[in-house]
This record gives sequence, structure tokens and C-alpha cells, in this order.
Amino acid sequence: MVKEIKPNEVYTTEETRKYLKISESTIKRHLKNRVIRAAKIGNQYRILGKEILRLISPEAERHGANLYQELKKKTKTIIKNW
Repeated sequence: MVKEIKPNEVYTTEETRKYLKISESTIKRHLKNRVIRAAKIGNQYRILGKEILRLISPEAERHGANLYQELKKKTKTIIKNW
């Protein structure tokens, strides 16, 4: 059973590996090459759920970024015309 990935939840490399369906050596390589952004705590990495979601669905991340840029542009225009 696959659980829902929560964007603000923190996941271990093992959990991330299972979600992405990649091998242990692949996740190590991705962490080393910063393909997967993570925080290192002691000897272990911790990965945010939104990072896993970004890797699973990059289109969703781009769409969210585009919506943010549009909102930012509209906000600047409103403030400018205030």
C-alpha cells in the first residue's frame, strides 16, 4: 500500500527510495550530485515531501511556479497603481 506523500513531511532516504522506486546506489548518487535536495543530519539525510513530489511530477512544480509568477506580477501591478 502506497501512502500519500505530504509536501511538508520529512522522509528518510529509505522511504524516498521506495516512493521513487530506485536502488540504494541510485539514491546515494542522486544525493551526492544534488539531484535530490536534502538536509544532512548527522550521518543521515532527510528529504522533504515536496522534493519527492518534484521528482515524481516536475510538470506540477512548473505549473505551480508559473501560477506564482503570474500572481506576483498581478500583485506588483496592483501595488504600482495604488
